[in-house]
Amino acid sequence: MQKIPFDAARYRERVKQRAPKSKTLLFCLRAFWVGGLICCVGQAVRDLLDYCFPLTEDELSAATAIILVFAGGFLTAVGVYDQIGAYAGAGSVVPITGFANSVVAPAIEYRPEGLVMGVGAKLFSIAGPVLVYGIGSSIIVGLVSLAFGG
Repeated sequence: MQKIPFDAARYRERVKQRAPKSKTLLFCLRAFWVGGLICCVGQAVRDLLDYCFPLTEDELSAATAIILVFAGGFLTAVGVYDQIGAYAGAGSVVPITGFANSVVAPAIEYRPEGLVMGVGAKLFSIAGPVLVYGIGSSIIVGLVSLAFGG
């Protein structure tokens, strides 16, 4: 049996011809405009709350976050946020609505397994590590600040 010599240049050219073209720029543009749109909606909610209700800055921030988390959870529950995520990729993950999606989606997916072992167990499967890290980090920073009089 005759061995065919390996030609690296020919191989690279063949791979280049058959490999799918990169859509990185398109995906970045989609993520940028959708993420920006979500943030603009958040700003509009905040401005509307500020116009309609006499709230302090902290109350405005909390109310805006609550509304956006609810909206993200609701849109996940009705299946719209999955379509947004499929189109925008990371643009749908970064804002606070993406956090709501990451909490609600596993709970909905595992609901047939029951309220305790399904929803309860999976509710924080993705968001749980983020919460643990955030809370743990804030405790450490608080203790360091307390120790050094900051």
